[in-house]
Amino acid sequence: MPYPEKYRYTKDHEWIRADGGVATIGITDYAQHELGDVVFVELPKPGAKIEAGKSFGTVESVKAVSEIYAPASGEVVEANVALNDAPEKINSDPHGAAWLIKIRLANPAELSALMDAAAYEAFIADKGKEASA
Repeated sequence: MPYPEKYRYTKDHEWIRADGGVATIGITDYAQHELGDVVFVELPKPGAKIEAGKSFGTVESVKAVSEIYAPASGEVVEANVALNDAPEKINSDPHGAAWLIKIRLANPAELSALMDAAAYEAFIADKGKEASA
C-alpha cells in the first residue's frame, strides 16, 4: 500500500494529516499488518489533551495490545466512534476511514520533526532488512 504523501509519520507507526489547525491521526498500514486482526480500539474522548510522544490509546489485536503514541500535541476534538463497532476497519483502510482521532494542534511546528512518506517507506524497508538479517 502506498503511503499518502500529505501525511507525516512517526517511528512508532502513526500517521498525522494536518488541515489548518486540526489534524487527523491514525496508524499506518505497516502497523496494522504487524498487529494482525484488530479486535478492539480504546481512544480518548473529545476534550482530552494529548502530548507528542505520549500514549493516548490502545489497539488490541488477536496477537497483542499496542499503545498508540501521539505524533503531535493538542486537544481531541473527535474520536472515530465507528471503530467501536467495527475495529477491523483498521485492517482494511488504515489510512482512510479507520482514522483514530482528530485534534486541534497545540504546536503545528511539531509536525516538521516527523518523517514524510519517502522517509517512512525507507524506515520500514530498513526494519524489514533487520528482521531478515
